[in-house]
Amino acid sequence: MENEKTVPEKSESFSGKEEEITRAVLDAGAGACASESPKVVVEPKTDSPKVESKPNETESDQIKEEKTEDNVDETEENKEIKDKVEETPPPEIQYTLETVSEEIDEFIAGLSPKKEKDDENAVTLEIPDFVWKFLDLFEEKIAEHDHEGKVKWGQVPENDMSFSEALDRVSKLTQSLTEFKTDNPDQNHSVVINRIGGIHHRAMSYLGDEFRSMLEESKSTTNNQDHLDPKCDPKADVKGKQEAVPADQCPLPESESTEEPVDVFPGYTPEVISNLNKIAKEMISGGYEFECGEIYMTTRRYAFDESLNHLGFEKVSIDDVLKMQWEALEREISMWIKTFRQCATVYFPGERKLGEAVFSDHPHISASLFSNLTRGVMIQFLNFAEALAITKRSAEKLFKFLDMYEALRDSLPVLGELFPEECANELKTETTTAKSRLGETAISIFVDLENSIKSDTGKNTVPGGAVHPLTRYTMNYLKYVCEYKDTLEQVFKDHYKIERHDSTSRPRNYEGSEEQNYSGSGGNEDDSQSPFTTQLVRVMDLLDSNLESKSKLYRDISLSSIFMMNNGRYILQKIKGSSEIHDKMGNTWCRKKSSDLRNYHKNYQRETWSRLLGCLVLEGLMSNGKVLKPVLKERFKSFNAMFDEIHKTQSSWVVSDDQLQSELRVSISAVVTPAYRSFVGRFSQYLDPGRQTEKYIKYQPEDIETYIDELFDGKRKP
Repeated sequence: MENEKTVPEKSESFSGKEEEITRAVLDAGAGACASESPKVVVEPKTDSPKVESKPNETESDQIKEEKTEDNVDETEENKEIKDKVEETPPPEIQYTLETVSEEIDEFIAGLSPKKEKDDENAVTLEIPDFVWKFLDLFEEKIAEHDHEGKVKWGQVPENDMSFSEALDRVSKLTQSLTEFKTDNPDQNHSVVINRIGGIHHRAMSYLGDEFRSMLEESKSTTNNQDHLDPKCDPKADVKGKQEAVPADQCPLPESESTEEPVDVFPGYTPEVISNLNKIAKEMISGGYEFECGEIYMTTRRYAFDESLNHLGFEKVSIDDVLKMQWEALEREISMWIKTFRQCATVYFPGERKLGEAVFSDHPHISASLFSNLTRGVMIQFLNFAEALAITKRSAEKLFKFLDMYEALRDSLPVLGELFPEECANELKTETTTAKSRLGETAISIFVDLENSIKSDTGKNTVPGGAVHPLTRYTMNYLKYVCEYKDTLEQVFKDHYKIERHDSTSRPRNYEGSEEQNYSGSGGNEDDSQSPFTTQLVRVMDLLDSNLESKSKLYRDISLSSIFMMNNGRYILQKIKGSSEIHDKMGNTWCRKKSSDLRNYHKNYQRETWSRLLGCLVLEGLMSNGKVLKPVLKERFKSFNAMFDEIHKTQSSWVVSDDQLQSELRVSISAVVTPAYRSFVGRFSQYLDPGRQTEKYIKYQPEDIETYIDELFDGKRKP
């Protein structure tokens, strides 16, 4: 029995092995070879020693038959499963923009353009299904935003980011498919490109609408008008600087600006600026730079115009300027000055800052848009200035011309810093030209003052020898003019060559004439070289000559002297009362004027009171040591009559300056009263007491003083 070969029974492990082998064979497609049994070495798990056993033929055949039957069953079952699998479609993949994005990126990366045609390796492009699905999903996302009650940009940052990423892939997909060269293009190639283009355009249109909406809804510059209050702007006054509101009576603009952080845009929150910046980036990177710029320009120009209108500034054509009456034009000039300064200091810098923030990644675009936007406004300002320069000249226009000149002059450095170099140079040239024309017109107006003084040749005298209207007008005019002395110095130095050649008192040589040295006789050495000071002294000299001529129209020489004193005193007080004009005329000129006044005073004393005092002299009153009563009586009668006439006449004369009036009265009383008191005290005893004394001694010394104090009141006595 030792040599007897036994066949081990089928164990569980064996059966498992056989099933695994059979399944492996089926999966490998070897089910057709089931007649050949594989060689398998099975090691049953037993405790007996390992003995190789080989089944006998009968058992072997039996095993083969069993295997064959099992394989046939498995093969048929497998076929049934395969048929069912083929009949059942695979489950559909649920795509989202996020899940399909990676596949889109891989697809785009694989679309490298074929630079050279290679016939041997022809390229065929097939559009995968996920591309179409991606486009469907993105189109649905656009629809969610682009309809009534749509979700606005910036409301949900996550949606904005998803939208931007998808749009970026659409742009890249368009570019890649357009650049891809294929020898055997798929029929869907052009179709997908067209569809992508339509979706891309729709997305950009939505972004453009959002861009415009954000720019329009934020009230930007219209809230800035409070930075400059017309009441606080001395330039806005009708007469120029002379009636400027004191600084302590109006709030300073800085008090408002300090309440806001420096980097906050007027009317635009940081969030809005950030969203505008993101949309601009998307539109520019997507090839819609022109459309983005057009939207920005149109919207901001409208907002800018609204801001100017809110300030009260309106577009005025050159023809309208030339047709306007001065009162209306004066208001327009005041508004021009205020608005121009506001633009140069607030609106233009704010507009540049806004553009740089919105187009931070594209400085050339922001610079171009800023230049185009503000240059149109600047040209509008400059056209108004040049139109004003060719209007009919008149003296009252001078101050407004100088105000505009100063505004243009002060803006030149600011504009140079704001605008790009090329645009800045162009605007600087145009601004300088407009400024120069205003300066030339201002000089012409000022020089015309000479001609207006010379042409005032009226033969009518001023009642009472009062200050002549020409004197008042000229001195007040010069006082206000000298408030612009620094500006006029600059204007005259730059433009004195264009002064009118028909002006007889036109400065012939500012740099070395004798008259120039005279003009500086009252000022410092710097003023001696000043063309404006020279011109100012010429006007003063011309006024003195005109007044001298007018004084000769008075028949009474005493009244002529009073007239010259009144006018001279008025001139001197105006000069001393204005530091600006006093600095130009100087102390020497003022001392000379005071000396002239003393001479007129002496002439008045001599012509009026010397004759009266002649009645009180001793000469001819005594003979052989005796008083001649008839002569004495005649002297008293003459004195009384003459004093009555003087009092009656000169009480109606006018000396409006209180100090001059007091000086005249004191000086008269100091001469007349003592002399009369002495004369009466010495010779009254020679008259009979009673009626004779009352008849000839009409006034007591105290009465003389009282009547002298009534002189120059401007009240005619009956």
